[in-house]
Amino acid sequence: MTDKSLYLEIITPQEVIFKGDVQSVTVPGTKSPFQILYNHAPIVSSLSEGQLKIAENSNKELIYKTGTGFVELQNNRISILVEDAIIVE
Repeated sequence: MTDKSLYLEIITPQEVIFKGDVQSVTVPGTKSPFQILYNHAPIVSSLSEGQLKIAENSNKELIYKTGTGFVELQNNRISILVEDAIIVE
């Protein structure tokens, strides 16, 4: 992991969709969307259907359309478990 980056895993029941270092992730929380940055406080939250935005370390942005699920963050490691995820072109 590079300085000030987060390690992200996106997992569906079928496969691991993404794993790697990122700058930030914006998730569709059930109460409200929120962004996770380096050194964010630990959190567990449910996710609604919506868009998951990933800012990669190369400054490229990836967007996935996702089903419902959960996100867990601890020690700059993010695990996102969702029903499905399709990359938006």
